[in-house]
Amino acid sequence: MSSKIYIVGMGPGTGEMMTPQADHALCGSDVIVGYPVYLKLLGVKYREKEFLSTPMKQEVRRCEMCFEEAEKGKTVAMVCSGDAGVYGMASLLYEMSEAHPGCELEVIPGITAANSGAAALGAPLNHDYCVISLSDLMTPWELIEKRLAAAAMGDFCMAIYNPSSHHRADYLKKACDILQKNGVEPERACGYVENIGRENTACEVCTLAELRERQVNMFTTVFIGNSRTKIIGGKLVTPRGYVLPDPAV
Repeated sequence: MSSKIYIVGMGPGTGEMMTPQADHALCGSDVIVGYPVYLKLLGVKYREKEFLSTPMKQEVRRCEMCFEEAEKGKTVAMVCSGDAGVYGMASLLYEMSEAHPGCELEVIPGITAANSGAAALGAPLNHDYCVISLSDLMTPWELIEKRLAAAAMGDFCMAIYNPSSHHRADYLKKACDILQKNGVEPERACGYVENIGRENTACEVCTLAELRERQVNMFTTVFIGNSRTKIIGGKLVTPRGYVLPDPAV
């Protein structure tokens, strides 16, 4: 018996920023599995579905639940915030699927924080960019430091995920120091967005030196401009390099 698991990127959490494809997959599922916060963000629209959840750090068990329900003949949706393939559950489910050959997986893309946060700030990622997480739960800090240094030396724009938490209160400051050590000037245009697409969304532009002193939380996405990024009308903008008309002509 073939079983179906949708791996759904739900975007920031509001219905307006969820794709019709994601909504279609959730409406067509019997069971929706996810972290409790994400299930709560779905609201009442899918309340007739069976909801299953696990706390944080029990991602493997959450995936096991998906396979268990699918192997009962149910259509299952695993929900992830943002995009399921960007620090989401897509890769883990694929890795575990080797032990469940009868289960068909389908990834449903969603708007990740890099894109939704960039839209709130203006156009900070309008040229080559990279996404780096400062969480060292599964990635050694030494490797994160190398990636930050490489991005700085390559003059990439950056979207920084998981910049701080209760146990990592100084990680953003450490990251800013690494960037400055590798050639990013203190005046570099930066910005950050908290609670993207949700209630109390807040965004701010600043310099790298100012960013170093800011206190942010795990619901914040940080943006570091490249050497040509600038602030225009309170928005963070990275030019692509078009030749602009002379306003004097």
